[in-house]
Amino acid sequence: MFRKIARRRLLQAAPLLAAPSLLAGLPRPARAADWPARPVRFIVSFTPGGTTDIIARLVGNALGEQWGQPVVVENRPGAGGNIGSEYVARADPDGYTVLVGSVGPLAVNQSLYSNPGFRTLEDFAPITELAGVPNILVVPASSPLHSVADLVAAAKKQPGKLSYGSTGVGTSSHLSGALADHMAGMATVHVPYRGAGALNDLLAGRVDFMYATMPSCIEHVRAGKLRALAVSSTYRSRAAPEVPTMVECGFPGFNASSWFGMVAPARTLPEVVRKIAGDTIALLRKPDIEAQMVNQGADPVASTPEEFRAFIAEEIARWGEVVKLSGAKAD
Repeated sequence: MFRKIARRRLLQAAPLLAAPSLLAGLPRPARAADWPARPVRFIVSFTPGGTTDIIARLVGNALGEQWGQPVVVENRPGAGGNIGSEYVARADPDGYTVLVGSVGPLAVNQSLYSNPGFRTLEDFAPITELAGVPNILVVPASSPLHSVADLVAAAKKQPGKLSYGSTGVGTSSHLSGALADHMAGMATVHVPYRGAGALNDLLAGRVDFMYATMPSCIEHVRAGKLRALAVSSTYRSRAAPEVPTMVECGFPGFNASSWFGMVAPARTLPEVVRKIAGDTIALLRKPDIEAQMVNQGADPVASTPEEFRAFIAEEIARWGEVVKLSGAKAD
């Protein structure tokens, strides 16, 4: 109704808007032909150094060189990613403010929070999924647990004794553990942290295991400081193909992977969205960029805006079920 009323009023005002003096004062919408004409901001709703930040800077630096305009990564953390995400949802839809988001704020938080401050499918124009990043179940190198079977046996033998760290309530690292507990019929203790605290305490042996994102811990695995037991995706990671999936370890259908993608404010012109998507997809298919992402533990995806929208809708529904069974609530 609002759009019809607004259009009728605009038509009624057409004679006035035709005046050159008035037209000169009106803002011009961004067009693909002259976009970008100034620096582009990539908003990351988490602290520097995390997986979202790493991917945003890798992609942003490469796109900035291609566009001939700087791509500035701006971190706006808080509320599980909601603060930065809401900021982009309310930003001018001119293509110059883009969210590099993740499964947390774009999918999980839609059911984890009663009011996250935005609705993903209504308030954003999906651009492209950048990468799928499995969580990897890791234990300290000194741990007596050498397999998922060992972990399950130990947890069932002494319910409530084993603890796992996460990057916060409702994050994929938390919900991976909740899903595993539910499927195996075991009881472990969830210890939520902020930022890198969980991984640091895991390395120090103060928690027993963690479902960490691959980029955050792959170097520790390669250095022998952590032992990888399984990945949370339905496929083996290209960065660690020797590590089995949770499905292979006796958890049918287990899928608790992270993913990362780009979205713009909902009213961004479709041609600008398509330009950003096309340039990013071409970038992700370059061998050197692909190799850098795989080395970090991320599997490049490069989906179209339509494919990404459909994927997000599926993920909101799927994670909604996981949040429900976990009983997690962030407000």
